[in-house]
Amino acid sequence: MRNPAVRRPAVTATLLAAAGLLAAFPAAGAELRGSLRVVDGKGRPVAESAGEAVVWFQPDRRVAPPAAGRFEMVTRRKRFDPRVLVVPVGSTVRFPNQDPILHNVFSVSGGNAFDLGFYARGDGESHRFGEAGVVRVFCNVHHTMVAYVVVMDTPFFTSPTADGSFRLAGLPAGGGTLFAWHERGEVTRRRVDPRSAGEVAVTVEATRPLVPPHLNKLGRPYARSRRGRY
Repeated sequence: MRNPAVRRPAVTATLLAAAGLLAAFPAAGAELRGSLRVVDGKGRPVAESAGEAVVWFQPDRRVAPPAAGRFEMVTRRKRFDPRVLVVPVGSTVRFPNQDPILHNVFSVSGGNAFDLGFYARGDGESHRFGEAGVVRVFCNVHHTMVAYVVVMDTPFFTSPTADGSFRLAGLPAGGGTLFAWHERGEVTRRRVDPRSAGEVAVTVEATRPLVPPHLNKLGRPYARSRRGRY
């Protein structure tokens, strides 16, 4: 079953906003087209949509990173919205709380680790993401609250359509590395030259559960409630 916490419109809005960053690059640049599939260990398609993935191109030739901005990831009904948020490196993300209960948003992802502490309904707290990479975001109160901030240091990124097709335009001359990520799998990468690559087929193997095993911000197991829930 597709995860109801993933809201495709929210992810799309984020990526469309970022698409404005690509307007600064000449349309005459190289173009890379392809398709992405999310499969299980036997190569069979899984329910999760390829449209919930992120694809990006890192050229060998250094290019200026996209301009940093301000974004939001809201806590609502004990879920993060959007579940996947793509931001340029150096951007600040605010985590408003729209629930009538306390949340404590945190991450232990390398140089992007943070802990916002406990806070009630309101505008919430913010964090600046200074390193490129995939950041896993959790709540120290609610074990099943999981989200991802994908931090980009390249302006060439997009999300596939629901059928898995994607297009990256305005790429600089020369080769580079094509990356693909979906929350159910690892980051995949392959060397490509957009001028000669043709249609690129990308496969992500879904090996991770929707709620990945994790500890609280203190590195300890979450406490269970009287009902046996976290």
